[in-house]
Amino acid sequence: MQDEAGIAAAVEAGTDGIAVPEALVEDPTPGKAVEASLLLQLQTMGVSEKIKLALRGNREARMLLIRDPNKMIRRFVLQNPRIGDEEVIAVAKNRSADDELLRMIGESREWTKNYQVRVSLVTNPKTPLVLSLRFLGGLNDRDVRMLAKSKNVSATVATAAKRIVQQKTGGQG
Repeated sequence: MQDEAGIAAAVEAGTDGIAVPEALVEDPTPGKAVEASLLLQLQTMGVSEKIKLALRGNREARMLLIRDPNKMIRRFVLQNPRIGDEEVIAVAKNRSADDELLRMIGESREWTKNYQVRVSLVTNPKTPLVLSLRFLGGLNDRDVRMLAKSKNVSATVATAAKRIVQQKTGGQG
């Protein structure tokens, strides 16, 4: 079997020859019920089929594959050109998302242009500290104050937020 990068390159080029159900690639038409068997279909797929689906699949397939036990499959979901900001925000908010996914989101200029993505990354305790601290300074005062009081973020992020609040209030915070 080819390596994962080779499979991904073949899928991108359209030369993969891997068959996945068309219903999992095309976005469902409004009003059409989503197949209840989607999860069952994914469980019977091999790695190469899941890679193709991660890179080409519709929203429902992406949302299931982002939880796949295979880290590589989850990475390919984030490389899907159709993934939207709402999905990225959902991953960034997800406290069970692994730090590698959060790092990929944090290192993407396209995604971090969205303020909600940055807030979600900073408030997620699994986000690598370097990324959380990088985005902390660019948050609005209300969000920084909330982080300074939060028990749900790392102590380092809370301390840095307290420091920013004190600087902005002239040491009276």
